[in-house]
Amino acid sequence: MTSSETTHAIRIHEHGGPEVMRWEELEVAAPGSGEIRIRQTAVGLNYIDTYHRSGLYKIPLPSVIGREGAGVVEVVGRDVQDLKVGDRVTYASSPIGSYAALRIMPAQRVVKIPDNVSDQQAASMMLKGMTAQYLIRRTYRVKPGDTILFHAAAGGVGLMLCQWAKHLGATVIGTVGSAEKAKLARANGCDHAINYSTEDFVARVAEITDGKKCNVVYDGVGHDTFLKSLDCVRPLGTVALFGNASGAVAPFDLGMLAAKGSLFVTRPTLDTYVATRDDLVATANELFDVVGRGVVKIEVNQTYPLREAAQAHRDLEARNTTGSTVLLP
Repeated sequence: MTSSETTHAIRIHEHGGPEVMRWEELEVAAPGSGEIRIRQTAVGLNYIDTYHRSGLYKIPLPSVIGREGAGVVEVVGRDVQDLKVGDRVTYASSPIGSYAALRIMPAQRVVKIPDNVSDQQAASMMLKGMTAQYLIRRTYRVKPGDTILFHAAAGGVGLMLCQWAKHLGATVIGTVGSAEKAKLARANGCDHAINYSTEDFVARVAEITDGKKCNVVYDGVGHDTFLKSLDCVRPLGTVALFGNASGAVAPFDLGMLAAKGSLFVTRPTLDTYVATRDDLVATANELFDVVGRGVVKIEVNQTYPLREAAQAHRDLEARNTTGSTVLLP
């Protein structure tokens, strides 16, 4: 078995702001049974990374952060059947630790990258794209004629989900924070882009839908939008709260759901939806299919050297990024 190797990675020793991220040299062991070692070519940047860094989602310390990456299989451990040295692979799941040039992953949690998808596309689309897949194909299955609302429509998940939902025949309403982002959202599947910095999105949704409201609201923003999201769905409608970009949602009276029309509210996570190997492969394959056919176009709008990940976090949290961002080891 090949011995351990030295690599560089972004590691945190305490929770806090971007300044806690350190560029360090680490030893990476040989892969054990059922594991592979990946020489990474691209690392995805996702909002969940900021939660792990800040401590909103607790992780053991010290720790290399990051959940998404792509690269080439360099070493294969025992009992790995489906992968070989030289395969291009990608992933977006636990264990965390993607902010590294070299890493170990369980073979069961990675998938091969199709020839028509680049490493940078794969690293930028797996977490956000598989999130879009489970939200619109499983959490609430979007049908032709549905009206949906998606918050932060110019973000990474938003640009993919809105294109996909439009392809499925939905009327797509998106919220954004600027006129420039509204233009981007409209170019990526949004029929209506609401600038929440200048407009009341609840009032605009009512206006756009002639008071009927939406079948579903996909809310990854959380604290700043959630209660208003409840006012944007019709009776028996669904609110899928899948993130907390503005902070966690405070506890609320469940009786409110009855008063607003017997609403359904769920707090889904990607980990649950791809917990089994079969679900992971099916989710990834459906994503690869829509990307490969051009239904969903993946735009890597920002790249940073991996060692400058702290600046990438600052820009992400300041909402200065659009679409997908990739860190380059």
